[in-house]
Amino acid sequence: MEVDQRDLPGVPARVVDGRLVAGWMPRRPPDGHKGTFGKVLILGGSVGYTGAPVLAARGALRTGTGLVTVLTQPEAYPIVAAGCLEAMARPLPEEDGAVLELVQGSDGALIGPGLGQEARAAGLVPLLLEGAQGGLVVDADGINLLARHMDSLDRRPAGATILTPHEGEFARLGGAQSEDRLAGAQAFAAAHRCVLVRKGHRTIVAWPDGQCFLNPTGNSGMAKGGSGDVLGGMILSLLGQGLDPGRAAVCAVWLHGRAGDLAAADKGEHGMLPSDLVERIPEAILELGL
Repeated sequence: MEVDQRDLPGVPARVVDGRLVAGWMPRRPPDGHKGTFGKVLILGGSVGYTGAPVLAARGALRTGTGLVTVLTQPEAYPIVAAGCLEAMARPLPEEDGAVLELVQGSDGALIGPGLGQEARAAGLVPLLLEGAQGGLVVDADGINLLARHMDSLDRRPAGATILTPHEGEFARLGGAQSEDRLAGAQAFAAAHRCVLVRKGHRTIVAWPDGQCFLNPTGNSGMAKGGSGDVLGGMILSLLGQGLDPGRAAVCAVWLHGRAGDLAAADKGEHGMLPSDLVERIPEAILELGL
């Protein structure tokens, strides 16, 4: 798909294509086992928001992760567990230290899909940001809670955190609101030393070193609740399989959009669902020759 040069104001950006993604995607050794392909953790789900972590887990598994565990609020556990046929689900431990230990023992963690913003969640987000040294993806309620603790983000190791805000969440994080989305994304990623996935039409991925990538895939049929949860799981999957955070974000964003385009071709943009997108991830990867 061609990108209009008007989508590239001010800041130079590389338009992502399949060749770039194919070159960066992790390979699967024939003698690999489930531990070879990443052990990842999703912290999310609460009453009324039980689908979000399930969609994230399915996105991670369809992108190749070996082991996915969902930690969810105890009151939401029965419903979340029923939706996790291939992923493992367990209630959130009572002790915050036990949660941190589980995150530390994973190859990457996703914080936020359907997590809610109650007191327990509000305390866990800064604790995990400051205590976990590995790669973290922060999305949805995780971003809204992070907005109260930007100092915790700034104390993270450079490049170890991936944020995935839509425009409203980006504003809550203090991101600059202007017509030049690229410049705003670049400035934010550099200032907070994170990988920023600024979601929307032509999603932008900005690295902390100033590099920016513009994604040409995707369509308006993806503008439905749950699509972002799938993306969070896909980014987490590639992070857990060993990609650095910047490349994991770029590859997942492109594949997410391509899977959405395949789903739209089959179901139409009006009727397609995030679950349809999940089922098209394998086809999007196969198109890359992997």
